[in-house]
Amino acid sequence: MYPKPIENLIKEFAKLPGIGPKAAARFAFNLLRKSDYELELFGNAILELKNETTVCKNCFNISENSLCEFCSNEKRDDKIICIIEEAINIPAIEDTRQFNGHYHVLGGTIQPGEGNGPDTLRIKELIKKIKEKKIKEIIIATNPNTEGETTALYLVKIIKPLNIKITRLGRGLSTGSDLEYADQMTIINALETRKEC
Repeated sequence: MYPKPIENLIKEFAKLPGIGPKAAARFAFNLLRKSDYELELFGNAILELKNETTVCKNCFNISENSLCEFCSNEKRDDKIICIIEEAINIPAIEDTRQFNGHYHVLGGTIQPGEGNGPDTLRIKELIKKIKEKKIKEIIIATNPNTEGETTALYLVKIIKPLNIKITRLGRGLSTGSDLEYADQMTIINALETRKEC
């Protein structure tokens, strides 16, 4: 229907989560109207995404350095860890200004139907960190959906024997929602009403 370069770009955009064929076509045609300079900026931003970012060696957040801004900040409490599914969840918690600890990015959730078991997540690294750094509290901040709840229950089961405080975000978050879309007050309430597991 469209020239091949446009079709190829539409196919690539459509691979992104939440982008259907119509939205992908709108993106492609929008880029056609951009100047060469704007397209160059756009292309460079995509290239830099991979070339100039890395994964934090401590918490697995996305970073420009070997330690992310949170792990390298000595003012943060390194004895409290907030466990999240993906790095995209960090800004939602940081925007509340209610959390001053460190993070641990699991890299997903337990989804047996998709072939994602506990071994596909960064759980071994978490347990090692808990033991080595004498962590005093774990906050489980997985999304309140089926996969997040399954993952949270598994984490409680394996962390409980280590005899440290485990809390879960309170129910300010509705079941089935995602942290990245929750408003600031909802997350503040969830942090303040977190409960021990």
